[in-house]
Amino acid sequence: MSVAPRRVHHTLAEYLALEEESQVRHEFFAGEIYAMAGGTPDHAALAAAVLQLVGSALPRGCRAYTSDLRVRIESTGLSTYPDGAVVCGKTDRSREDPLAVVNPVLLVEVTSRSTEEYDRTTKLEHYQALPGVREVLIVSHREPWLALHRREGDGRWTCVEAKGGGSVNLACIGATLAVDDVYRGGLEDQG
Repeated sequence: MSVAPRRVHHTLAEYLALEEESQVRHEFFAGEIYAMAGGTPDHAALAAAVLQLVGSALPRGCRAYTSDLRVRIESTGLSTYPDGAVVCGKTDRSREDPLAVVNPVLLVEVTSRSTEEYDRTTKLEHYQALPGVREVLIVSHREPWLALHRREGDGRWTCVEAKGGGSVNLACIGATLAVDDVYRGGLEDQG
């Protein structure tokens, strides 16, 4: 007779203690802690390209952040590290996690083989639950392709996609991001 493995549920405090000591970043949701895998060279290059382009276009009072910034979505319980983020004005910290920010206006995710479906669906839904998020940019690891999800004035979300030769308008910071600029070095490890 076999016994089903017991599922361990962790508290937010246990997660935060782990993050304080760990060399690896983890995502936390619904009592589960998930190690976040390291990215490929293309993943790192795409995230860096987006942050460089976005950073150079930021208006005064806005600041770009790398994947070292933890974001907490208190309404859903997700703690995660987007590939990039922009906060305009003072960073607001989570009541539950003083090292996590709750007020980005722009979040960036570069997909990977293992996270593509999650990034485009469930994680996007979590991000859309953050009241101050105005845009979420999804950057494809497979081909030169950007998907910009935008919260409209009436609260509904729309999506604009652009491929090579195209661009997306990041309204939250007043900048245009050309697909060809993001993918200037090409893709080596497509898949």
